[in-house]
Amino acid sequence: MRMRALGATGVQVTPLCLGAMMFGAWGNPDHDESVRIVHTALDAGINFIDTADVYSAGESELIVGKALAGGRRDGVVLATKAHGAMGRDPNERGNSRRWLIRECENSLRRLGTDYIDLYQIHRPDPATDIDETLSALTDLIRAGKICYAGSSTFPAAQIVEAQWAAQRRGRERFVCEQPPYSILVRGIEADVLPTCQAYQMGVIAWGPLGSGWLSGGYRKDAEVPASRRAQRLPHRFDLSLPGNQLKLEAADQLAGLAAEAGMSLIHLALAFVLQHPGVTSAIIGPRTMEHLDSQLGAADVRLSPDLLDRIDEIVPPGINLNPADRGYDPPALVTPALRRRS
Repeated sequence: MRMRALGATGVQVTPLCLGAMMFGAWGNPDHDESVRIVHTALDAGINFIDTADVYSAGESELIVGKALAGGRRDGVVLATKAHGAMGRDPNERGNSRRWLIRECENSLRRLGTDYIDLYQIHRPDPATDIDETLSALTDLIRAGKICYAGSSTFPAAQIVEAQWAAQRRGRERFVCEQPPYSILVRGIEADVLPTCQAYQMGVIAWGPLGSGWLSGGYRKDAEVPASRRAQRLPHRFDLSLPGNQLKLEAADQLAGLAAEAGMSLIHLALAFVLQHPGVTSAIIGPRTMEHLDSQLGAADVRLSPDLLDRIDEIVPPGINLNPADRGYDPPALVTPALRRRS
C-alpha cells in the first residue's frame, strides 16, 4: 500500500489501519484467529494497528501483543488509548496525570512492548485540565514510554484548546485526532477536519463503515443483521429511532450506487473516507478473516467526482444522520443544570 504521512511527524503509515476493537470478548474470543487476522493484515502491507485499553477490558491489547511477538513489533506503528473505565475505582479512568502514568505502564505490559508509538486520549475529560493531561503525556514522551500523543473524538474547540495549551505551556502537542467519519456520519467535515488540517494533524477515522451499516447487510427489504455492537449501543441501531431509519434508507441507496459503479459497498465506503484530503488512515475493525478480506482492497479504489457528487446527494456534507453517532456528547448537552440559570 502507498504510505501517507501521519500529520507533521514524518512517520509513514498505511491508509488502512487495523483496528483491534473486535479482538476479545467484545467480538472474537478466539485469540488464535485474531492473531491470524493481525498477521494476514501485516502480510498484506498494513503497518498501522490501533487498539485501546478499554477494548474487552485489556484483552484486545493482550491479543495484539501476542500477534506482534517474535519480531513483528518493529515494523508496526502501534497505537493505543486511555480514558475509559478500567475498574470500579473512580481514579481508574479519565485523563488525570495519576491515571495516565499508571495506565500507560499497564498497556505496555499487556502489549509486551517497551514503547507505544501513538498514545491517544480516548475522549475529553471535563473534570481534568487539559494542561494536566498534556503534562503527563509530555513526561511519558520524554521518558521514552510513548513516541507521540493524540486525541480521539475531541470537538474542534477542544482540539484548538489543546494546541494552544501545548504552545503556551511548552508541552508536547497532539499530533493527530481520531474522529468518527463515514458517509453516514459526516459532521466532522464542518469543523474537526478543517481544524486538523490547519494544525497539520493526522486524522485516523474510526467507524468508516458506519459501525456495520455500510457493510452491505442493511437493506430496506432485508432482515436486520444480528450484532453484538447493537446490543451494546442500541441508540445507534434501534430502527424505531428516526435517525436510524434515515441511515437504513441511505445505506440502501448507497448499496445500489455501489453496485452500479461495479464495486462493493464496503469499498465505496472506505474509499470515500480515504479520499478526503484531511484523512490519513481509515480504521478497519474485522472480527473474522472474511471481514478482513472484504476490506483490504479498498485502499486502491478511487471514486470519480461524479460518484462523489451522487454520494453528497444521498447524505449531504457535514451531516450526521443520527446525532448519537458523533461519539461524544458535550456535558453542556447532557447535564440540564449547565443550560439553566438557577
